[in-house]
Amino acid sequence: MKQLGFLLLASAVSFIDPALAQDFFKDKTISIITSTGEGGSYDGAARTLARHMPRHIPGNPTMIVRNMPGGGHTRATNFIYTQAPKDGTTIGTVSNSMPMHQLVDGRGVRFDVAKFHWIGSVGLSNLTMAFWHTSKMKSLEDAMKREVTMGATGTGSGTFLYPNAINKVLGTKFKIISGYRTSVEVDLAMERGEVEGRGGGSYSTIYQEHPDWLKDGKLFIAAQIGLERDPLMPQAPLIAELAKNDEQRQILHFLSSPVAVGRPYIAPPEVPAERIAILRKAFDATMQDKAFMDEADKQALDIRPMKGEVLEKIVQEAVKTPPEILEKVRKIIEVVEGGK
Repeated sequence: MKQLGFLLLASAVSFIDPALAQDFFKDKTISIITSTGEGGSYDGAARTLARHMPRHIPGNPTMIVRNMPGGGHTRATNFIYTQAPKDGTTIGTVSNSMPMHQLVDGRGVRFDVAKFHWIGSVGLSNLTMAFWHTSKMKSLEDAMKREVTMGATGTGSGTFLYPNAINKVLGTKFKIISGYRTSVEVDLAMERGEVEGRGGGSYSTIYQEHPDWLKDGKLFIAAQIGLERDPLMPQAPLIAELAKNDEQRQILHFLSSPVAVGRPYIAPPEVPAERIAILRKAFDATMQDKAFMDEADKQALDIRPMKGEVLEKIVQEAVKTPPEILEKVRKIIEVVEGGK
């Protein structure tokens, strides 16, 4: 009888849990922790989300943004994993490089990306390998035949990482000219003919800052970095498509995975599943909210939403990357950090 009573109680709790979850957020405040300082696309998207997402959460809670920069984005990511309340009242937006950082570097990491709840992503725009029209580049294969100069802002940036990785993996002959302080300076260097191209810039940024370059054919995009071709540049192959064997493909696929995550939102481990379901549903509804999209358009925020279930699949796939592939990626990252 005791066992029967326990089963009936468990069944009753299970039955009322969804209703309790619906009521939980009433009169609550949900914090969005962002791993960046004020300003920029991560912070701007988070503040815009905070103004609109509460309408889609039962109980209409308050939502605020807390900036927590530092540690190359690990400070905020560690906080969300180890210290944030695990009840659904704290979510965060952190760098999409965190899964790769955990797997190939690990310094400062006190989190496990496989255990986060992935709520959704507000932005997804593939990166590019782009060249000024005077460079005469017709395809990325041209850089395997001759030296091609590329501008870079520093050895820790995507402007260095991706040309360097492609050199190591595919055998291109990019000569990377570092020392430019900003990507704007790299763009000016292309226009002046100091360098032929640049890597790591997103298509959406090029479109927002230099629409004439695309309209007038001043920029040639030889390849793109992501897991699927961006529909806005379908003619440009993914760097992983240029791989000559499975090992190269796995390395380039792994290096491209942060791009596919976009600007993600996460919740700590152990948050009840019913509350995660509510947050995901509310996030998805906000991405379709006209008022949200109108405000995002005014701020020139590139919104290309992705569902949490899709993000989770991408991260879980990255976590399963074979150790020998991770070791080869580490060697590429070491070169980047050492500036050699």
